[in-house]
Amino acid sequence: MSGFALTLATIVNTILLGIVSRRLLGTPVGWGRTLLVAFLLVVTGSGVLNSVAEALHWVTPDGQYAADLPVMLVGAGLTLLLAWVVAIGLAALVVLEAIVPTGSLPDPIALLRDLPARQRRARRYAAITGIVARRGLSRFARAGGQLSGDRAETRRTAQALRGALADAGVTYVKLGQMLATRPDLIGQEFADELAHLQADVPPEPWERVEPILRDQLAGSATGSAATIEEVFAHVEQAPLAAASVGQVHCATLRDGREVVLKLQRPGAQRQVDADLDILRRIAHFLARRTQWGADLRLPDLVDGFAQSLGEELDYRVEAANVHGIEHSLSAGGGLVTVPAVVDGLSGRRVLVMERVRGVPLSRAGQRLAGLSAQRRVELARALLAIVLDQIVRVGVFHADLHGGNVILRDDDTLVLLDFGSVGRLDRAARDDLARLLLAVQRDDSVSATDALLGLLERPASLDEASFERAIGQIMVRHVGAAGGNGGTAGMFADLFALIVAHRFTVPAPLAAVFRSLAALEGTLVLLDPGFDLVETAKEVGARQLSARLAPAAMRETLETELAQLLPSLRRLPRRVDALARSLERGELSMQLRVFADDRDRGYVTGLLQQVATTIIAAACSLVAVVLLVAPNSPELEDSVPIYPILGATFLLFAFVLAARVLAFAFRRPTGAL
Repeated sequence: MSGFALTLATIVNTILLGIVSRRLLGTPVGWGRTLLVAFLLVVTGSGVLNSVAEALHWVTPDGQYAADLPVMLVGAGLTLLLAWVVAIGLAALVVLEAIVPTGSLPDPIALLRDLPARQRRARRYAAITGIVARRGLSRFARAGGQLSGDRAETRRTAQALRGALADAGVTYVKLGQMLATRPDLIGQEFADELAHLQADVPPEPWERVEPILRDQLAGSATGSAATIEEVFAHVEQAPLAAASVGQVHCATLRDGREVVLKLQRPGAQRQVDADLDILRRIAHFLARRTQWGADLRLPDLVDGFAQSLGEELDYRVEAANVHGIEHSLSAGGGLVTVPAVVDGLSGRRVLVMERVRGVPLSRAGQRLAGLSAQRRVELARALLAIVLDQIVRVGVFHADLHGGNVILRDDDTLVLLDFGSVGRLDRAARDDLARLLLAVQRDDSVSATDALLGLLERPASLDEASFERAIGQIMVRHVGAAGGNGGTAGMFADLFALIVAHRFTVPAPLAAVFRSLAALEGTLVLLDPGFDLVETAKEVGARQLSARLAPAAMRETLETELAQLLPSLRRLPRRVDALARSLERGELSMQLRVFADDRDRGYVTGLLQQVATTIIAAACSLVAVVLLVAPNSPELEDSVPIYPILGATFLLFAFVLAARVLAFAFRRPTGAL
């Protein structure tokens, strides 16, 4: 066969085999493997057909029809043989799909195009593998790798994990910092250790970050392009502070306002995207390979981390967070503010904010000592009132109010900083938190338990009575002792530890609430060492809750609920009357549709089709065997028995139907073969 004829025959057979395989198997098959099987059939099929036809004396050795047989009979026989060749091709496709499903191998063109990225990823994989091995964590990547439960071993493993994340770079450091806020997932020992992670990143030189500022000003939201010199009277080239994805520079606008510029590091987005891609692959591998990876739902955890990090890389989100926090500042009576954002100059990679003159509370010991006791109490109460208002009313709250993120201004007021870590709560969660605060105010452990059960995902093995008693003990220790001044430090940390101990799954927004309140406790103690968080929260929260329970607010809520229920209430009497009449006449009946969902009907229909196909294939096989072994077969022509031909035909049907059943059995859950 010439090269052109071979190519043409391969193309025709590929198209034919592709169409036939999709119709008979009922699922799409990759064209690459279809082309391979078609080529093999073209190369070997013609020789096999000639050999079989010669053995049956249907054609002569020189390729001519036998003179003593009708042409139609020989053609029908050769058609049956050709059908068998196609059936063998279908069987080969089914075997290939079972071993290497379509889509499991990368596209060759995409593979060549992505080869440089794959090489970089391979080098990164090798580096991470080396870090994991050097830190002694390789055993946890194997199936069955678990902690023994010994506290000393747990502490050593937590220290090794902290070191490995620090060695892996800033993205992994941020992952560790996020995990440190989820002791409900990783345990308190690991959370405590990962809380010490810090990214040691040197600042970028001004020459590398200046183009980012110029690009932002060139596409300024004010609608007119500008240069650095036209907007700023002065920009400090030495950074005031440097973090993993950005750094801060001081500057002065042309109108004299002092501002700070938060500039994203060059290549930060590209590096984070590459690291997140590797993290997702590692998470899926560990979730499939290890039990602890599946228990922690690592892919979901990494997806949540990726979303959070994506928001941190978009400074427009941080600017929106500042504006959201501003709505809660009225609760502080003007004692707590946030820096003003210069929206017209800010963008995705640049954030321009008012410069705050002051000192962080974590380093303001001498300044605080010079304030009067009354002023310190006022500041602490104002800060607490704002946070409670953020959590209960606004739904947008600062999730990391440690002493370094709260500045004591020169005028003895407070300013909140760093709005990259902001939590959000929906209305239902805010209502449950309000119930929890109200229960704390009333020293009611039963209501507190109910509120927490509304907030959390209840574990299957929860002992509710034990959980309620434990909450009562925490409230007695922190609230009820000594007439309500029982030492409130650590109350929210103890409550969160109790939730973790009872194996609750804590939603990320609620974990942020507990983290915010736990960090706030330490900050309030810096302001006023004798500050009673719970007692003040009861007083402040009572005012906020009373506003929500005021007659006007209750009436508004009631009107909203009634407006939603009114259509159902208007139809209710008519339905009750119809139900009573049916019951009186003995005509009351119930209609139950077992397969009301289209997916249920489709699944059952497909299953019945496969059962029917299997039965028909088995029946065809049985008939074929009987015909093939039956003696004394009648003949169509001299030396042409009919039973073997019919047996081969029935066996062909059985073969194709069995291939279809196997294709369904090997089909992936998505429905694609």
